[in-house]
Amino acid sequence: MSNLTNIIEAIIFASGEAVPVKYIVEKLGCSLKEVNAAVAELKEKYGEDCGINLLTFNGKVQFASNPKFKQQISEVLIPIKEKEFTKTILECAAIIAYKQPITKPELEEIRQVSCDYAIHTLLELEMIVPCGRKDAVGKPILYATTDNFLKRFKLNSIDDLPDYDELMAQIAELNNQILNDDEDDGNYLYKKDEYVEPEAEAKPKRSAPEKAPEPKTTEDGYELPDFISDDDDVIKID
Repeated sequence: MSNLTNIIEAIIFASGEAVPVKYIVEKLGCSLKEVNAAVAELKEKYGEDCGINLLTFNGKVQFASNPKFKQQISEVLIPIKEKEFTKTILECAAIIAYKQPITKPELEEIRQVSCDYAIHTLLELEMIVPCGRKDAVGKPILYATTDNFLKRFKLNSIDDLPDYDELMAQIAELNNQILNDDEDDGNYLYKKDEYVEPEAEAKPKRSAPEKAPEPKTTEDGYELPDFISDDDDVIKID
């Protein structure tokens, strides 16, 4: 197969996860020797100085960002990830944590709104996971929180969950921070390839609640919510 290297490159990129080499051999109908040669070529292409590296481990291959650029990646991506956590999504996560295992219809009955997007997002963020089906009409899927949920909320176990009202207050505060950040994103003018701050007539930021906890910050002063944890040395491509 003349373009095998390019095909394998596309497969690994599209997956975003580790791809077993044996699957590539089986599905593409090529030899292990040919795949290994293509992987070796890709490892050379995505060398140490490249922004993307090719990882090979346990018979699998996967693209990952170069750990040399961990700080810069975090500075750009952490603010984006924060905005994925709207108040609705966080409230759904909290309800699932307290009521687990729980079905989507049960969650929607509590919130009185559709929770399709929240469930989808929480699954993508690996904060919840299907844990079976309820013995009821339609056999609806049951959901429970994951270790990633505990990690993001700095909990050792579900037993460490705070009082429900307290957690909801923390979520409301977090949502206010996200909304304030969204306002800041609109308070810049784009001129001649650089951002400049507007004049005094710009809408002032809303003040935080009086009892808000002292936020953590990155080295450049960017505020981080409590559930954001240190990233691993290698950040996987999504």
